[in-house]
Amino acid sequence: MGKVLMIGAGGVATVAAFKIAQNADVFTDFMIASRTKAKCDRIVEAIGNPNIKTAQVDADDVEQLKALFNDYKPELVINLALPYQDLTIMEACLACGCSYLDTANYEPKDEAHFEYSWQWAYKKRFEDAGLTAILGCGFDPGVTSIFTAYAAKHHFDEIQYLDIVDCNAGNHHKAFATNFNPEINIREITQKGLYWEDGKWVETKPLEIHKPLTYPEVGPKESYLLHHEEIESLVKNYPTIKRARFWMTFGQQYLTYLDCIQNLGMSRIDEITYEAPLADNPNEKVKVKIVPLQFLKAVLPNPQDLGENYDGQTSIGCRIRGLKNGKEQTYYVYNNCSHEAAYKETGMQGVSYTTGVPAMIGAMMFFKGLWRKPGVWNVEEFDPDPFMEQLNKQGLPWHEIFGGDLEL
Repeated sequence: MGKVLMIGAGGVATVAAFKIAQNADVFTDFMIASRTKAKCDRIVEAIGNPNIKTAQVDADDVEQLKALFNDYKPELVINLALPYQDLTIMEACLACGCSYLDTANYEPKDEAHFEYSWQWAYKKRFEDAGLTAILGCGFDPGVTSIFTAYAAKHHFDEIQYLDIVDCNAGNHHKAFATNFNPEINIREITQKGLYWEDGKWVETKPLEIHKPLTYPEVGPKESYLLHHEEIESLVKNYPTIKRARFWMTFGQQYLTYLDCIQNLGMSRIDEITYEAPLADNPNEKVKVKIVPLQFLKAVLPNPQDLGENYDGQTSIGCRIRGLKNGKEQTYYVYNNCSHEAAYKETGMQGVSYTTGVPAMIGAMMFFKGLWRKPGVWNVEEFDPDPFMEQLNKQGLPWHEIFGGDLEL
């Protein structure tokens, strides 16, 4: 049915690759490309399907991307590289006539700041080219946005209050590790909080607002208000929303380490000059520029390697209050994902699984012609029903609670 090229070879990409391979009736041709081809080859080896092609590409380089796209001629490019590379990949897609899908919005390398404006600016160019760009098709953003669209379609005339809640109740048995790219993860958490209320953005200090929330099969966990990108598109697409917030759980040990990292200056994203001896000639020194956070990433555990001893589960969902037939009602839709089950199937932990599976389903929606229209779109702008159906079939079943206490 479709020829797909996936860029990236980390934990999320590994899960997406397993899932693409499992749905060969939809994905007839498949290539994995990354800066390090050996990583792509390892994924193919783990899946055990020699028909999957691999290639080396630097996703920061538009010309390299164009050469690869023109050679392989994919119909859809799935970007599971870094958010820094969204725009170069979108440029190459436009140049080569490929549609586009990603899981996280663009952010510049030199500023811990992410918003959709950079990618929304491509809307007319994708329309004119007759190409589809699907933004934010992971879990959050992604499934959380689709949950909201599903609630709006089936259970509410008017959504008024939206709280996206993300709990990782798993244990990787490491003193400190991040569940996805440490650089992106720490940048996200250490910036100011942001939420939407009464038609405007309200800014908070990092992790200033928090409270315990009760998660299904998990129990109460302290949850912290963060800025998260899907809020930006959801309040635009559902203008009846009076307040929208995003909450994530963190253990006390994690926060203590994070506090220490910040106080030591290791979360800095600006360059510092460091004098180091040369590897092949220790007597000679050279000045090098390093970014402390990138150096920290190099010494922290690789999120791809956390799966083996990871137990427990994630619980992510949307708690929604609004009106149906003039009456107020509450609705909670969520998925719980087992780290052990994710590892057994793909060799990766649950956080990679919950992002990789939806990326594949979004691509499936594209190839089935269900999510295909020229322009740049957030996932909630498509029909949620076929996607919700596939979540149940592809390993991320969802559950609903009507009329419960949302605690928020």
